[in-house]
Amino acid sequence: QVEVVESGGGSVQAGGRLTVSCTITGDRATRSCLAWFRQSPGNERVAVAGIDLDGNTAYADAVKGRFTISQEIVSQDTFKTNLYLSMINLRPEATAMYYCATLKRRTVRSSRLWPESLRACADFGDFGQGTQVTVSS
Repeated sequence: QVEVVESGGGSVQAGGRLTVSCTITGDRATRSCLAWFRQSPGNERVAVAGIDLDGNTAYADAVKGRFTISQEIVSQDTFKTNLYLSMINLRPEATAMYYCATLKRRTVRSSRLWPESLRACADFGDFGQGTQVTVSS
């Protein structure tokens, strides 16, 4: 059974920094990529950053240069993995619920979400319950 659990959200002032974390287990048979998404009130959930099994990454234009995604496989036996999103120079528009996701292998030619560098990543997978990030001005 796939489990995705986020932690580390909180409140910071604009210009500050925060790292959110996620632990993923149970997806050895299906994982191609891990990713962070975010959703603010009244808006759709959008992709923020993704990383594949080889460590290739991609970022939304709005966060490039300020957000960094990284992964740490803590158990090769269980494939338990920690995923991080380190955020600096935060802006109020970053206020949102942040969701971690394990994404399956893409089986179609193109993606709505990911560039060619993450060609293995599908647009869908299993999501966690989210962790809230609030940036005040």
